[in-house]
Amino acid sequence: MTDPLEPESSPSRSRLMASADKHNVPVRTIFATVAIVAATYLGALFLYRLRDLLLLMLVGGFIALLLNPLVLAFQRWGLRRRSAAVLVVALISLLIFAGLAFAFGYPLVRSFTHLANTLPAYVKQAQTGRGWIGHLLRQYHVDEWVTKNSSKLVSLAQGLSKPALAVGKGAASVLVMLLTVFTFVVLLLMEAPKLRTVVLEAMPPARAERVARLSAQVRKAASGYMVGNLATSIIAGVVVFITLALLGVPFALLFALWVALVDFLPTIGGALAGIPTVLFAFGHSVFAGVVTFVVFMIYTQLENHVLNPVIMAKSVKLNPFAVFLAVLFGAEVGAWIGGIFGGFVGVLLAVPLAATGHVIARDLWPRVKADEASQ
Repeated sequence: MTDPLEPESSPSRSRLMASADKHNVPVRTIFATVAIVAATYLGALFLYRLRDLLLLMLVGGFIALLLNPLVLAFQRWGLRRRSAAVLVVALISLLIFAGLAFAFGYPLVRSFTHLANTLPAYVKQAQTGRGWIGHLLRQYHVDEWVTKNSSKLVSLAQGLSKPALAVGKGAASVLVMLLTVFTFVVLLLMEAPKLRTVVLEAMPPARAERVARLSAQVRKAASGYMVGNLATSIIAGVVVFITLALLGVPFALLFALWVALVDFLPTIGGALAGIPTVLFAFGHSVFAGVVTFVVFMIYTQLENHVLNPVIMAKSVKLNPFAVFLAVLFGAEVGAWIGGIFGGFVGVLLAVPLAATGHVIARDLWPRVKADEASQ
């Protein structure tokens, strides 16, 4: 008998299915394939729309993975409750961030204040043709050009308010982003052990033991990456500080901190950190700029081809060539997904993800060889 609760198929549908079966047309398979393709496309589109949030979550997960050993260390030192250890680590992180913000912000504010105080004197010298600014204006006939194009300059000045407003909105967005990442990191540090326990308890004992062993190796690889990258960053900062201090360039410590932070990006960090540093050294004197440029060129080559591959290979247990390829691949894929920020995230996570793949492949390889031998 037909189940009264089951809806009856329409005659047209029945005839269609019967005709398809008669001619060996896999209609059900075609419908299932179309449904899978459509679901995959919609899922990929949904994830692409959320790419910025997913990138922030990846960065937050990476930071939480790096801070977790410090939380465990505080628990071993007497803070038995994990919440207390996470709170201490969060406070330390906030203090470090505030210290870096002050170290970078105070010289900038001081420089702008000095510029604002001396700007009227520079303007007066320019108007009277005195000083180096007045000499340049008179030599290149800038004053005549300003007089002829005064109306255009007024329009340009009025239009500068829009970019300034955009910069203000961008700064607010950055603050919201930092607050989001910080909250996500704290919550992840608090709840990670519980989530890990729930996931492992849902698995069979043998698989749970294997996943726990692999996750421990991945954590060890990530910690090794942090230690190795931190070592190269400190070396870069020390080299820059010594160079700028010997040349008498102001704010040597500030630029050393800048280089140490940006150099945390493997392979490309040294070049990115060197551009503003060299330009500032040129502003001090041509000799200082040339020497700083030469030092950066030599050190960047040394770091990319010697320090980074050797240190990363020893800490993350990867081949130096694999480290280099991982960084290039991560930068390209990240930039394709999320632009500049995505490229930054790709470079930051390239080596830990490559180390994770290496750990998993090293665990699976003996099983694959055993299966091939048994066949």
